[in-house]
Amino acid sequence: MKPFWIFGIDRTVQNVVGPHDYGVYFALFNFSLILNIILDLGLTNYNNRNISQHQFLLSKHFSNIVVLKFLLAVVYFIVTVAVAAVLGYNAVEIKMLLFLAFNQFLLSFILYLRSNLAGLHLFKTDSIVSVLDRLLMIAICSVLLWGNVTNQKFQIEWFVYAQTGAYGITAAFVFILVAMKAGFVRLKFDFTFFRAILKKSLPFALLILLMAFYYRVDSVMLNRMLPEGNLQAGIYAQGFRVLDAATMFAFLFAGLLLPIFSTMIKRKQKVDQMVSLSVMLLFVPVILLSVSSYFFRHELMALLYHHDIDVSSPVFGILILALIPIASSYIFGTLLTANGSLKALNLMSFGGMVLNIILNFILIPKYQALGSAIASIFTQTLIAGIQIFISYRIFGFRINFSLIFKFISFFLLVVIIGYTMRYTDLKWIYQFSITIIGGFVFAALIKLFTFNGLYKILKYDEPAEEQL
Repeated sequence: MKPFWIFGIDRTVQNVVGPHDYGVYFALFNFSLILNIILDLGLTNYNNRNISQHQFLLSKHFSNIVVLKFLLAVVYFIVTVAVAAVLGYNAVEIKMLLFLAFNQFLLSFILYLRSNLAGLHLFKTDSIVSVLDRLLMIAICSVLLWGNVTNQKFQIEWFVYAQTGAYGITAAFVFILVAMKAGFVRLKFDFTFFRAILKKSLPFALLILLMAFYYRVDSVMLNRMLPEGNLQAGIYAQGFRVLDAATMFAFLFAGLLLPIFSTMIKRKQKVDQMVSLSVMLLFVPVILLSVSSYFFRHELMALLYHHDIDVSSPVFGILILALIPIASSYIFGTLLTANGSLKALNLMSFGGMVLNIILNFILIPKYQALGSAIASIFTQTLIAGIQIFISYRIFGFRINFSLIFKFISFFLLVVIIGYTMRYTDLKWIYQFSITIIGGFVFAALIKLFTFNGLYKILKYDEPAEEQL
């Protein structure tokens, strides 16, 4: 569903409204997303675990947490508007930002409500709800884009309003579902309860906030630092949205690894083999996709977008290579999270945030969107390297020279195939496909990737039982 949303709807909106108008939206969207942790402060993760273990507490916790969510929303709106005013956003931008902030509240509320469904083990219901908002947005945007219901050109504001409508309908639907499961709900204001929950969830909230800063701040800085900031943010968005879609697999993979790592650490089992297996399964497709996309960056951007291809393709080329350190963070960052090493993770993320901001200040004035891409890949690579180093120190991993040699050989082969394909007379799509297939065959031959290994992780049931 998400790939269709990104490449079917979001991409079309970018092409229709142009990079300037989409750049305004993209910068404001990321700005609202950076502060979005204020809306949750780790409550959703806490609630998921707690209701799973103590389902009889649903009514009590639901009554209190709903009130707390609305109080946090008030704080979020105040902080968002205040920071926007300090950054010099104009009235039109602040109006759009308010709608985007409201969308963030609705989305956060939906995720909290879904955590109750998951805690009650209503997984089928939760899976339906998980795609409902996207389905509604796709339907609304499809009508506006292709339904010929208006003589006006599609406006970026309509894109925002479509999200508001879809999130609003979904939030109301899920609220009714959870309220029915909780029985009679009388909303309560319990300051002691609020303080106890927030104390447990704040370390996770701080980590998410810091990570959001160094992952999302680039477009905001482009928008505010340059005379043509909206255009540069739009150019950056073209490459970033593809990267965002590509990280989806790594994100889902990390969701599988967290309970596995948590249970193995709790049982004091060695995790080195599981880490090695995870690296092989995730890095092979990531390297194939990122390196191949780098070689055919211009063709891919021309396939997806209509504007500023010559400028956006180098940006995309740098950003898509950042997929490799991002994938590494999804493995080793997840391992450290499972180990409870939140202090180390928060320090790393704070350092990454500061470094990324400094690099953007230095690079944006000279290199514009490309400078932000360089700052991003440098920060992501450094953070990933530190996470690997700390993981090796904490868990006493031995350096697997055989695995390292295989990955170096694999990476070089993919580079050689991709570089060679550029000089053949084949159509670029065939060159791209041969690079992917050739690299995958080589990975299979040297047993760097096996479907049996993927099956082991997908069928690893013990962690799920431990969480219930």
